[in-house]
Amino acid sequence: QVQLVESGGGVVQAGGSLRLSCAVSGRSSSNYGMGWFRQAPAKEREFVACISWSGGSTHYSDSVKGRFTISRDDAKNTVYLQMNNLKPEDTAVYYCAATSVIHTLVVVTALYESWGQGTQVTVSS
Repeated sequence: QVQLVESGGGVVQAGGSLRLSCAVSGRSSSNYGMGWFRQAPAKEREFVACISWSGGSTHYSDSVKGRFTISRDDAKNTVYLQMNNLKPEDTAVYYCAATSVIHTLVVVTALYESWGQGTQVTVSS
C-alpha cells in the first residue's frame, strides 16, 4: 500500500475555485489508478473523479463534470483536483484514493486499497 496525504482544502465562496493535492509516498504513484471521493455530513462517501495510471483517461461524476479536473504528475508523485465554479453542495470532506486495478477506470470505493485522511472543503453561499 501507499500513503496518501491530501491538502488544499478550505473555505471559499460559491463560484470560487480550489485546487486539492494528494501526495503519494511509499511507492511510485505511476503504479496506481487514482481517484477522488467526497463525503458530506450524514451522507455516504461518493465518487468524484478518477484518472488512469497513465493519465490518459479520466472519468467524472455527473455532478462535477465540466467544473472539476483531475490530473497527475508522477514525477512529483502527486495527484490534483482542480475545482472551479464551486457550489454549496460541493461542501464535504474530500478523500484521495489509490487502486492497483489499472486495466479500467474505477468508481467504486471498495476497489481502492489506500486512502488519505481527507481535507475539508466548505463552500459558502
